[in-house]
Amino acid sequence: MRPFRPGWIPTLVVLALLPGLVGLGCWQLSRAEQKRELLATYTAHEVDAPLPSTELQQTQDAAFRRVHLYGRFDPEHSLLLDNRMRDGQAGVELLQPFHDQASGLWVLVNRGWLAWPDRRVPVHFQTPEQALALSASVYVAPGSTFQLHPDPVGGQWPHLLTAVDPAQLWQQLEREGYAHELRLEPGPAAYRLQWPVVAMGPEKHLGYAVQWFALAAALVLLYLYYGWHNNKEKQHGHRHSTGPA
Repeated sequence: MRPFRPGWIPTLVVLALLPGLVGLGCWQLSRAEQKRELLATYTAHEVDAPLPSTELQQTQDAAFRRVHLYGRFDPEHSLLLDNRMRDGQAGVELLQPFHDQASGLWVLVNRGWLAWPDRRVPVHFQTPEQALALSASVYVAPGSTFQLHPDPVGGQWPHLLTAVDPAQLWQQLEREGYAHELRLEPGPAAYRLQWPVVAMGPEKHLGYAVQWFALAAALVLLYLYYGWHNNKEKQHGHRHSTGPA
């Protein structure tokens, strides 16, 4: 059998890259499984009876459960979730604290999407002053959002953010509040809704996993080819150098 001698530099390159490529493929597989579980949970809870707001805090598996609320919005502490695209148009999602009278609990309600074509002009929205009866569903994000830079804490309201953390908001406002976002259903306080259950489906993650594993396989095959081919060239050169003068 032909000896395998790839050299130490290609070996170091493979040892550095291969675990990362395999790890990324496995991570995409795990994300696909998370998305499948979320979609299954959504389908199961679609037919469930709405939760009373008084039971919201005690419900363990609340993702995508519908909730009835009655109370008022807090117009002074709004959040604008940035980088939200709809039909190729840039915009934000408007989230506002809502005080539910039945439970005495603060919840963070996502009222929907607003276009923001010119960032030099503030986003315009209105907040109902009267008490409202609302229907909303609990949204539990599938993992944390990747951020190059953390959002600043404090500053002028409304806050422009790239990720929403309700627990951090309640701590900042010194209020007892629910730890997850509630997405509003159509009604008098809603802007554009049409919520996607997941931003990227399981099939997309599977496709990315296949790509990462294919790159890992290609790297291994190149490494094997280089090791055998390199050794063959060395043997060929050695025979020429030791021949008769």
